[in-house]
Amino acid sequence: MPTGSDHRLPRLHVAESLAAGKELELDRQAAHYLGTVLRLRPGARLRLFNVRSGEGEAVLLALDRKGARCRVLQLLRLPDRDPVVDVWLVFAPVKRVANEWVVEKATELGVTRLLPVITRRSQTRRINLARWQAIAREAAEQCERLSVPEIAEPCDLATCLAQWPEGRRLYVAVERAGRPHLARRLAEEGGHGAPTALLIGPEGGFAPEDLRLVDECKEACPVSLGPRILRAETAALFGLGLLVAHRDAAG
Repeated sequence: MPTGSDHRLPRLHVAESLAAGKELELDRQAAHYLGTVLRLRPGARLRLFNVRSGEGEAVLLALDRKGARCRVLQLLRLPDRDPVVDVWLVFAPVKRVANEWVVEKATELGVTRLLPVITRRSQTRRINLARWQAIAREAAEQCERLSVPEIAEPCDLATCLAQWPEGRRLYVAVERAGRPHLARRLAEEGGHGAPTALLIGPEGGFAPEDLRLVDECKEACPVSLGPRILRAETAALFGLGLLVAHRDAAG
């Protein structure tokens, strides 16, 4: 597999399969990004990617306001070289800017699925799913991922936990509860390759009703993130960092 492409070339996520010599038609949105945001012109090189085909180097053949056309020159990376981890983030949405930051950073960390949940104290109950998906896609383009994480529609915590898949450990960050630290729990349990997830509550923490639901979930494991009280978005990224580092350390 060739590896001589310049890593400074801009990356663009595409849905269509990639193969050397194949020409692809890109839509108006992609054309705007390439021509207006990146200021590329026909003849420019770029990298195209998706989780099915991997990543390829391409040349821009044509560009106008209605669309663009590219030709794949060579495949650079196979789809099995995606630097992701089988970790999900389950979180209660907070303020818009903080939510978008969490989506971006979780994507950069390699999370494969994001599940927004509504808890007893949730103040935000709606999300802009299309906006979140666009943020995840742009983050994947910047951080060398091949896949874009799935973002689920919001659901209430009871439904999420009732449908929780068997075999996927769910670490639940609980404040002021005297629980073992997540890092300690990970070290004790091992399971570097096992599917895992992290649940972060809303501003103000989980209500007693939420914690009763957690206690009823077979795969749930309440943990602490330390003695400091963290903002919800900070807790999400701190906890994810521990989970991803644990997986990465195992090679």
